[in-house]
Amino acid sequence: MIGLSQDGGLWTVTINRPDKANSLTAEMLEELCRIAESARDARALVLTGAGSVFSAGADLDAARAGLAVSPLWERLSGALSRLNGLTIAALNGTAAGGALGMVLACDLRIAVPSARIFYPVMKLGFLPQPSDPARLAALVGPSRAKMILMAGQKIPAPEALTWGLLDRIVEPDALLTEAASLAADTMGATPEHAAAIKTLIRQRPA
Repeated sequence: MIGLSQDGGLWTVTINRPDKANSLTAEMLEELCRIAESARDARALVLTGAGSVFSAGADLDAARAGLAVSPLWERLSGALSRLNGLTIAALNGTAAGGALGMVLACDLRIAVPSARIFYPVMKLGFLPQPSDPARLAALVGPSRAKMILMAGQKIPAPEALTWGLLDRIVEPDALLTEAASLAADTMGATPEHAAAIKTLIRQRPA
């Protein structure tokens, strides 16, 4: 249910459970973690989904069995954030719940016009994964982070673009082509070069 294709240094990871809105089981999360942890030499990694939804988050039965508070979510977002190559979340549709953590951990986020982004932890009585609120606030600011995490707002793609939560809106048939185009310069560089630029971006000015 997790697909991986490799074209040179470009890795494309596809969540492939469209009949269940690409909701994630523990086994699927484990596989995503394994891929992210093995992608240290990838020049670029693209995360996407099959069908019309990126991911609805945790599978409901798995969530009730404890997946909603599993450390696997944080393990996945941490592994993605540590990669040297360019990471791109290519949202083929809505990203919800815990699935938003991997999206926030990517360097770039592009989405189809119909995508929505929401994280209903307040409504469901869970805390978000530890790194997600800070990553979200870094992109959209504290107030808008509270709009998503505390007010339960579902943010449509055009609004998410103006907030800085998305970097570009792309028509569905061009989504992966656009991701590959964005990765082209990094694909032509060494992982060390990419890592150095990421380090410089993370540094605060003196």
